[in-house]
Amino acid sequence: MSESNQFDWVDFYKELSGILLQYKNNRQELIEKVKKIYEITGINLPKLEKDNQIVDIDPFTFFGLFNKNLTDANRQAILKAVAELFDVKTSVPTTFNSIPVLNNHNATFYYFLPERGDDDIPNLWELFDAALAYAKNPTSETIDQVSKYFDLCINKKGNGNGKITMGLYWIAPDSFLNLDKVNTWYIYKSEKLPKELVQSLPKNEAKIPSAKYFGIVEKLRAYLQSGESKLKDFMELSFEAWKCSKEDIIHYWLYSPGDGASCWEEFCDAGIMGVGWDEIGDLSAFNSKSEMKQAMKDKIDPTKSYKNDAHATWQFVNEMKPGDIVFAKKGMHQIIGRGVVESDYEFDSSRSQYKNIRTVNWTDKGEWTHPGQAVMKTLTDITAYTDYVTKLNALFQDDIVNDVEEPREIDLRPYDEDMFLDEVYMEKPKYDTLVALVEKKKNVILQGAPGVGKTFTAKRLAYSIMGVKDPSRVMMVQFHQSYSYEDFIMGFRPTQEGGFELKRGAFYDFCKSAEEDDEDKPYFFIIDEINRGNLSKIFGELFMLIESDKRGIELKLLYADEKFSVPKNVYIIGMMNTADRSLAMMDYALRRRFAFFNLEPGFNTRGFRAYRDSLQNEKFNRLIDRVEALNADIAKDESLGEGFCIGHSIFCELKETSDRTLSGIIEFELAPLLKEYWFDEPSKAKDWIEDLRSAIK
Repeated sequence: MSESNQFDWVDFYKELSGILLQYKNNRQELIEKVKKIYEITGINLPKLEKDNQIVDIDPFTFFGLFNKNLTDANRQAILKAVAELFDVKTSVPTTFNSIPVLNNHNATFYYFLPERGDDDIPNLWELFDAALAYAKNPTSETIDQVSKYFDLCINKKGNGNGKITMGLYWIAPDSFLNLDKVNTWYIYKSEKLPKELVQSLPKNEAKIPSAKYFGIVEKLRAYLQSGESKLKDFMELSFEAWKCSKEDIIHYWLYSPGDGASCWEEFCDAGIMGVGWDEIGDLSAFNSKSEMKQAMKDKIDPTKSYKNDAHATWQFVNEMKPGDIVFAKKGMHQIIGRGVVESDYEFDSSRSQYKNIRTVNWTDKGEWTHPGQAVMKTLTDITAYTDYVTKLNALFQDDIVNDVEEPREIDLRPYDEDMFLDEVYMEKPKYDTLVALVEKKKNVILQGAPGVGKTFTAKRLAYSIMGVKDPSRVMMVQFHQSYSYEDFIMGFRPTQEGGFELKRGAFYDFCKSAEEDDEDKPYFFIIDEINRGNLSKIFGELFMLIESDKRGIELKLLYADEKFSVPKNVYIIGMMNTADRSLAMMDYALRRRFAFFNLEPGFNTRGFRAYRDSLQNEKFNRLIDRVEALNADIAKDESLGEGFCIGHSIFCELKETSDRTLSGIIEFELAPLLKEYWFDEPSKAKDWIEDLRSAIK
């Protein structure tokens, strides 16, 4: 994206703000135009009031209509309709990178009636008016007016400093700093700004008073205008914060430079890597893997699937990043080089072949024996296979310097309690209880029925306590009947030469990593299906070491002449499906070392209700109502009980709620489960399946 259009939204938003102010005392006409926007676009009207009986609206909620999680196509469609209805002369924006956006489930700046106060929406209009006046003429009088209504609005239920400052930034980004989670992380925690400056800033708070907010604004404005920073204003700061937040950890790729590495010499000399599929042209023109796959079928061979090929080309364009490490291979048994990606994707039409390229600094070139047998694909993301990556890196150990260990500064995405509650359908009091259990006991088991989101919850719980999405401090394994102490801690394993060698297990390595880090940095070891393994066999002498008050105490390990302890900063989260009839009772010795936390279906949580309302699908609503009735029946069934209730996760993150999608959920997920539940009462299972089917007719 060029520098010239990364802020092409600013002038449009400013002109629209001036026009919108004219509706301050004519809000019924504004409401009618809002409805008209969605008639023109054919997009469903978002929920702006209970039952969408809209009686009032504020200007920030209006801006929120196109500043939330939408596709770029839908944003542009809404903005085109806005431009038409409000006679906005400025061109409709084409890029939306770095614009802070609302959560779709919390996209109004007011509470619905009857919870809303009489002055809530009028005060938002006064803040909007005062903010525009201040942006034009920043005097003591105008700043006093902004401060007055800022303090009133930010303390209203449902609003906070991130939301209100986001709205102010939309309408006057030259004057107001956005303090959403991304900017707050960048300013206070990323270490991108001078330490002395950050320490001098007022502390950021959830309900920050105007005096502190403007203290942050003025200090950062002075710094940006001082010439000491490469960033010149709040827009550039927000854009830089957005870019940093999009950075991920280093990924490792296994790559074949042409058939049989036929292009290796050329790519090395040119400092590039390339993939084929020139027949379908510029790969960045495709919006999905499906489109790529279809183009390959249309232009090359309609009889082939191209599933793996489309996946590889999509990753090459959209997922690989500068700083990633590439291992070049020849065939299945030879590594011929290693490099660091230095550029984004480019389509070079001047090349005769392999026109899809990236610039790479090929740091190593030679011949090394590949550990084991390599996959045949052209490009494979091998990041998740940590042992494999370690073995490949070891081939170049003598040559690895800073470019491998730190090819770029790693910027981790912030993650906190609010983000957890946005994503996980759990009420705040339960979250607070769960966090307290984890911190006190250090070992917690999340137990619940199928589909309550145990895995989803476990990872996000870890991130929320850590404060960042740092996958390097989270590890997940799954127990099963064959899982052993040797897999978990250490044991002797056969080698290719016919002998045996001592191999360290997953938990051993994880504890050593945590031990080497700061004690105040939490690490989370997540165990799926914890009650499926032979727990006494797997944990061995660790029964004692995992207790919260035994952390740091050392014991001699079974297979090694060394002492081992579980660090204080290691937390264990287990997951257990309460509806699995085949599972034995938990080992009592382990049971008393864990706190057990029940995860329940989240149909009645505020988050799920907001998600349900956002879909605006009556058939979906009826189906959920029947599932809740079904759960009530399951809960009172003596042979089942609450542990067998249907979870909410199978209904979440649906891209569309067509009859076909809903029918698929019933026929392929719910029906088989009910037949298993009531295998001895087939008529009851049949009745409930028919009941669910009738809900979507």
